[in-house]
Amino acid sequence: MRAMVLDNIGGRLEVREVAIPVPPVGGVAVQVYATGLCRSDWHAWAGHDDIALPHVPGHELAGVVAAVGAGVEKWSVGDRVTVPFVCGCGVCEWCRAGDAQICPDQEQPGFTHWGSFAEYVALHAADTNLVAIPDAVSFEAAASLGCRFATAYRALTGRACLARGEWTTVIGAGGVGLSSVMIAKALGAKVIAVDRNSGALDAAKALGADHVLVADGCDVPAQVHEITGGGSHVAVDAVGSEQTLEASILSLRRRGRHVQVGLLPPVNGHPRVPMARVIAWELDLLGSHGMAAADYPGMLALIERGELRPQDLIERVIGLTEAAALLPAFDTASPAGMTMIDPRRP
Repeated sequence: MRAMVLDNIGGRLEVREVAIPVPPVGGVAVQVYATGLCRSDWHAWAGHDDIALPHVPGHELAGVVAAVGAGVEKWSVGDRVTVPFVCGCGVCEWCRAGDAQICPDQEQPGFTHWGSFAEYVALHAADTNLVAIPDAVSFEAAASLGCRFATAYRALTGRACLARGEWTTVIGAGGVGLSSVMIAKALGAKVIAVDRNSGALDAAKALGADHVLVADGCDVPAQVHEITGGGSHVAVDAVGSEQTLEASILSLRRRGRHVQVGLLPPVNGHPRVPMARVIAWELDLLGSHGMAAADYPGMLALIERGELRPQDLIERVIGLTEAAALLPAFDTASPAGMTMIDPRRP
């Protein structure tokens, strides 16, 4: 099969022929029809994650079951499936409680093993982690759920408990940020989107953001406090840097809730956090690490009914060769939405 292979951290990505993966015991091999190009994949390329080389990135995916390993009971060849980017072991107390996204023995395609920037990918614990894709949902839309959309959905609902009428500030209007804008509006919240790129802010506005702020040259927290009359109830850092973390926290009103979604690489040490404000204003700092397969049916039902449309966030679909050239620069790119890869393309 063709796959995008990384031989050296921070090095050139090569599209070449490699062996098709064999499904593990309890797992499956999936033919990949769509997979998302995400900033998390850039973190792996840059060496911010512990990966074994050579490596195939890619963690947001949808496709068709191509082979089934021993012990799998719920899935058959030909099934249309997607999967969360965190695959639980299926047997620990957290998996049994429906919280596979924090499983201590988790597998992550594109990180702990070869991922989905390939024509086929192996997935573990299929009966716990696979999600059936309804016929009305496209492969591209389903793949977009695996990291950004599902993470945003759970960040706002399961973690921040966002309520109708509350103010929400979303820092970063890439894939997960625009997902957050869309979901917050669907939940009846008022949304401020922040980004340095005007195209991303145009997309946020089109998806329903009530206000947009250009990050460069702007005191974001001050602007948010003025717009909201005291700060946001909820703020989401959908980028992952010391600056965006600080802006998110300082944008909150007293007793507000910050949700950290963007990964924070420990460059020059771990990022500083404005803890004096956290303590004095009794702010909640929440992490969000994806969403378990058990929580997908409710979200998929909203998509089937047209109440949520992740496909509207897809900016373009490209092949593996173009994706290999784009990934090293993804940290400095400002795509207004999601870039999806079809590994069957050249």
